[in-house]
Amino acid sequence: MSTIYLVRHGQASFGAASYDLLSAKGEQQAQAAGEFLNKTLKTSPLVVAGSMQRHQQTAQLALAQSFDDAPIQTESAWNEFDHQQVFAKYDARFKQPELLKQDIAQVANPRAYLANIFDGAIDRWIGEQYDHEYHETWLGFQSRVEGALQTLCQHIDVTQQRQAVVFSSGGVISVAVGKVLGLDAKQIFALNWSIANASITTLRWTDGRLQLLSFNEHHYLKAHDAELLTWI
Repeated sequence: MSTIYLVRHGQASFGAASYDLLSAKGEQQAQAAGEFLNKTLKTSPLVVAGSMQRHQQTAQLALAQSFDDAPIQTESAWNEFDHQQVFAKYDARFKQPELLKQDIAQVANPRAYLANIFDGAIDRWIGEQYDHEYHETWLGFQSRVEGALQTLCQHIDVTQQRQAVVFSSGGVISVAVGKVLGLDAKQIFALNWSIANASITTLRWTDGRLQLLSFNEHHYLKAHDAELLTWI
């Protein structure tokens, strides 16, 4: 029996020239996640991270607070889908992230506004009608993530590792949970919108089966500082 901890990256730099960097708050969140892992895990885990900068930064900062000698295995299969392209194909204004940030700053309920955009963009992407317009289709992304999860479980079987920590993104974690629970695409992305930055979702791998132990744990962030709770 092994436990897999899926950690979403800390807050990235939304609206900046490069989204794929942690904000100052994102760095604090990653450190808080590391402190939680240090209290929770008894031995050094297998550590895997996507190759995106926000994944690598989150992993490095978290491990500095917990298992600083644990090597990070970088696997691009754990990378997030190209959300900027998915947004831009839905509305061309969002080819420039700073324009999206400006629009959001002008509305009364930024989270609801972004949720509407997210839902519309995702519906277009998962509908398959426009697959030829995307670098990676929804089905391609789903297959990639499920393959990464299967490979990890196989590696755990070979090494008999009791604990694994994966640093990735909300879309990836949603697909992994969807695989375990048998969810469809709409249900998977309903989960995605709720996953907090630096939250932890836990799976158990036992007897060739995956089980969901916990989803979107973020109480430790609120206990550390309520201002650390973010979703974007």
